[in-house]
Parts: sequence; C-alpha cells; structure tokens
Amino acid sequence: MCHNFQKVVKVVLPGGSGSVGTVLSRWLLARGHEVVVLSRRPVRGDASCILWDGETLGDWRATFEDADAVINLAGRTVNCRYNAANLKQMMDSRVRSAAVVGEAIATCAHPPKVWLQASTATIYAHRFDAANDEATGMLGGEEPDSPPTWRASIEIAKAWEAAALALQTDGTRLVLLRSALTLSPDKGSVFDVLCSLACRGLGGRLGTGRQYVSWVHEDDFCRAVEFLIHEPTLAGPVNICSPNPLPQAEFARHLRKALGVPIGLPAAEWMVEIGTWLKRTESELVLKSRRVVPGRLLAHGFEFDFPDWDRAAADLVRRWRLARLGLSLA
Repeated sequence: MCHNFQKVVKVVLPGGSGSVGTVLSRWLLARGHEVVVLSRRPVRGDASCILWDGETLGDWRATFEDADAVINLAGRTVNCRYNAANLKQMMDSRVRSAAVVGEAIATCAHPPKVWLQASTATIYAHRFDAANDEATGMLGGEEPDSPPTWRASIEIAKAWEAAALALQTDGTRLVLLRSALTLSPDKGSVFDVLCSLACRGLGGRLGTGRQYVSWVHEDDFCRAVEFLIHEPTLAGPVNICSPNPLPQAEFARHLRKALGVPIGLPAAEWMVEIGTWLKRTESELVLKSRRVVPGRLLAHGFEFDFPDWDRAAADLVRRWRLARLGLSLA
C-alpha cells in the first residue's frame, strides 16, 4: 500500500516554474512542505524563488544543503518545431542543467537525500505490440522508418539521463523520472488545449488512432513523486504513468464523453502534419505510440487514485470547468 507521509520535507525544484513544476509545487505546499524553486525568472506563488541560469554553479547551490529532495525539471519545452536550433536548445538545456545539479550536489557537506531527475517516456520505442516497463521495455531510436525528428528526441532523452548518471554521488539516491503526459486543468496546459479543441469538434481520431497515449493524472504524478522521495529502495529509471495506456482514438472518445461533446472530427496524418506546423509544434507529440506502464511503482506497492482514463477524464474536466470559472481546482 502507499505510504502515509506526515514528515515535512524540504524540496528544491530547479526548473520549477514550468507547467509540471507549478503543479508539483502547488501540491507540496498544500501539504505543508518547504519548497524552493530555482528559475531563470521570478515566479509568483507561495514557494521561495531563487534565480539561476541552469548551467553554472552559483549561490543557489546552498539551497541543496540538508534538502530532503532535489527535483530537477529544467529543460526547454518540447512544444515547438523540431528544427536544428530548437533541438539544440532542448538538448543543451537538459544536459547542462542535469550536469550542474549533479555538480552542486557533489559540493554539499550535507547533500540531498534523493535527486529526482526529470526524463521522459518518449525514450521508449514507438510500438503497438507490448507495453514498455523499466525492465523489459525497448528504448527507441532503432525503429525502421521512424522520422529523423523522432530519433532526435530519443537521443535527447538518452543524453539527459546519461548526464545525471555520470554525476550521481554515493550520498544521494538518483531516480530518473520517465514521465508520461502529465495532465492538469491549468490554463495553457496540454489538457486545457485538448479540451478546447474537443469543444470545437476537433477532438477526434488523429492519424490511425491506434497509437498509444501514456498519461498520468496530476494528483497521481505528485503522489508518485512524494512516494519516491520516501521510498529508499527505488533508484534508477522509474516510469511515471497510469498503468492503463490506451489508443488515441479511445483516449479522445473518453474525453469527449466527459465533456459532453458528441462529435470529434478525425484528422488524417497529413492533416495532423499541417495542423502542428501551423501551431508551431511537432506531430511526434501526438502520432508516436507511447505504450508505457509503471512496472516499478506497482511492484513497490504504489496505488493509483486514477488508474483508468474514463474516471481521470471526468475528474479533470470537472476541475477544468471550475478553473475556467476562477474557482478552486480541488
């Protein structure tokens, strides 16, 4: 069963001003934990914020002393076109921030107990035949006929993890968070975009609709992170995702049902390519099959509050509508 955490912990969040960091910071603060965000720009909210550049050691490293956990979420958004310049920024921001976090931990007299380093479920192969867990899952990059941009994003994920592994220290447990699509109702979030499209009748099948969507409800993401902070036997890669990924066509159908939208127009692959080009984003984000399951979390007794998409979608839609009214997301 899941642990019942009572102890207040000190958590440092490099890159904590992004969408996932905002969700996690809000969760931790609501439970009375101490949160310090490292960001390139000042952030609003109740968490303490210290500026850093994400690549060089500075006075910010003092916040690592006696921390219970450092959770590094830094990295340029993947919601962009995968051109050479953006891919370089995605690579550099991830590798350099992971490296400097590792360097900072190495300088500590009293280092953090655990370093949770963001990674991505995108590291796994595009496949339909079986789910990818941490023990038997196939890493991507060798799939026949996969576009160069898909291979590039996988190489970035591998380099991201390698940078952390090269700098891990004996006194700090290192966990690689291979996270799936983390869904929250916040304005501008992925879920917000999906709901807005669906409400306009555009929430139908994308391409064949067979590609798997791996996802995790915001509450379960935060609960899994808290679980990992306190679970001393878990280190290395850990998949953070629902145990029930599903094909995109089914994912879209359940979301439409939760929204009360009867129709979702399908989009052929060429239409998806045009649409993502117009939105200055990348088709890989919706066409790649990410069939990932949380083998290690389940084996260690973690229980999901929202294991199935139909119930998760209903809850997130409820929160999304409250958020649009300016009411509490609870």
